Amino acid sequence: MTTTSNKSKAEGFRRIQHVFTQHIRDPENNPAPEGIEDRRIGVYRELVYNNIEGFIANSFPVLRKITPDEQWHEMLRDYVCNHQAHTPLFPRMPLEFIQYLEDERHGHPEDPGFLLELAAYEWAEIAISLDTREIEMDGIDVEGDLLSGVPALNPLIMPQTYQYPVHQISPDYLPDSPPEDPTYLLVYRRRDDEVGFLELNTVSARLVECIQGNSDKTGLQLLERIAEELKHPDPQVVINGGQEIMREMHDKDILLGVIS
Repeated sequence: MTTTSNKSKAEGFRRIQHVFTQHIRDPENNPAPEGIEDRRIGVYRELVYNNIEGFIANSFPVLRKITPDEQWHEMLRDYVCNHQAHTPLFPRMPLEFIQYLEDERHGHPEDPGFLLELAAYEWAEIAISLDTREIEMDGIDVEGDLLSGVPALNPLIMPQTYQYPVHQISPDYLPDSPPEDPTYLLVYRRRDDEVGFLELNTVSARLVECIQGNSDKTGLQLLERIAEELKHPDPQVVINGGQEIMREMHDKDILLGVIS
């Protein structure tokens, strides 16, 4: 009898929990548990929504700034009501929000075409800052020649290609359609933990790609390969430009030096 009674109480408690959480997530379509004063449960409704909304707004400051209040809160309400998160960790919530934008809100008529790309760009800065890896300098010659040596790439980088120039989007610049050429951006974390981004062109984006998959070619050999791919009439122009790019990347800790 006691076992049956305890099981019944546990099931009853789970039902109340389910009703409670459904109401907290979507109060317009799910009534509150019976017997609870609305003023009291209203505290929980506001607390849950305000915490999530504030965290998302702080994680995506540009997206929040360019989105009108009514549209923003409609979107966040929809996220809270309908998105099934797969992690309880607050630092992972921005990624959950991006998944919501991509899988559940994709193509919403009120949203600008760059919304998902802008959110992904802002998330990249968060992801790099939260990465727990340390930049190891063992086996790297910081002062080594980047042309004659094998360039050593910082592991804490995120090169991305965007249809829109997401790093320029602001209340004063809201493009209706993507430009003809894509935007190449590299988000990185320096050895002093400062996070930054670098806009790349076609050559520098290809150079980063080549260095990522390289363990034995010198910087000069990589640039010669790129010049050949471009079928440039004067390969030395590509090499000189690439050398300047590598120096800039070295100054920003994107390139750490050469493998010693």
